[in-house]
Amino acid sequence: MPKRSKKEMKSARWSEFQVACCTYTKCLFVEVDNVTSKQICVMRKQLRAIGGKMIMGKNTHLKAAIADLMLEPDVRKADYEERKATWKSRPHLGIVRDQLLGNTGLIFTNGDLSAIQDILDTQKRAAPAKIGALAPLDVVVPAGATGMDPKQTQFFQALNIATKIVRAQIEIVNPVTVIVEGDKINASQAALLDRLKICPFEYKMTIKSFLENGKLFNARVLKITPADILSAFTASANNLTAISLSTGYMIESAAPHLLINAFKNLSGAAIAGGYTFPALEALQKAAKNAPAAGAAEAPAAAKKVEEVPEEVEEDVDMGGMFGDDDDY
Repeated sequence: MPKRSKKEMKSARWSEFQVACCTYTKCLFVEVDNVTSKQICVMRKQLRAIGGKMIMGKNTHLKAAIADLMLEPDVRKADYEERKATWKSRPHLGIVRDQLLGNTGLIFTNGDLSAIQDILDTQKRAAPAKIGALAPLDVVVPAGATGMDPKQTQFFQALNIATKIVRAQIEIVNPVTVIVEGDKINASQAALLDRLKICPFEYKMTIKSFLENGKLFNARVLKITPADILSAFTASANNLTAISLSTGYMIESAAPHLLINAFKNLSGAAIAGGYTFPALEALQKAAKNAPAAGAAEAPAAAKKVEEVPEEVEEDVDMGGMFGDDDDY
């Protein structure tokens, strides 16, 4: 197959991108910094298998393709009839255009977004710390032997890391955070991690945001699970029920609690007045049977109680203190 020219490749990407914008209802905007071409090729193949499409290109080229799609047909132009037959308003394309900043790629799909997230997470590669790069996470060097000879202590001194010499090699005394997330990596940090043969970072294609049904969402929404939704709904329902009971404004979820509280009050009044009714009799019967387990333990507890002997009063001789021995 003959190799396509640069112009043909640009034209094909233009058409491919416009077709994707008109065909798919969902679009993920991904950051492709530090992602290799091999990783991208593997992900393209996996995305095609689930009906997804990855498009990479220059932002100016893709923005021009979007502008062409959004341009209304003009009766003064020769292609008016052709454009009129296929043109329709697509306001969501303005959101796509605004997200084309920096090294951003697009993944189009009509399927489940979590499946695409799983594919992106599988393609990771370990990477060393590069001077001047921003750290994506904290880097902690563990305590213990480093395998470095005592002549290389200057690397640790530059970072204020406490060390000691054990068996002719440097040993780190305590675990230390060498790099903090978001900080720019300096030469000392990069040199130390390189000598320790630590590749602290994993680079992959990360989702910045996604478009669905014409609305833009943060990528953190994809991490929400059904359990999270159920937990949040339960907590909110409990709060509403508590507010309803405390204010007296009745809602459906508070009705069972109100009925239970009313039955408790009625049962208490009936017991105090010597009145009974079938539901109260069932409650009293259940209350009598409930302490059966405690009653079984009572004899065993009684055996442990030591019998305290009764004290016998003794006559105490007061020694005639009150004149009992006086003769009258």
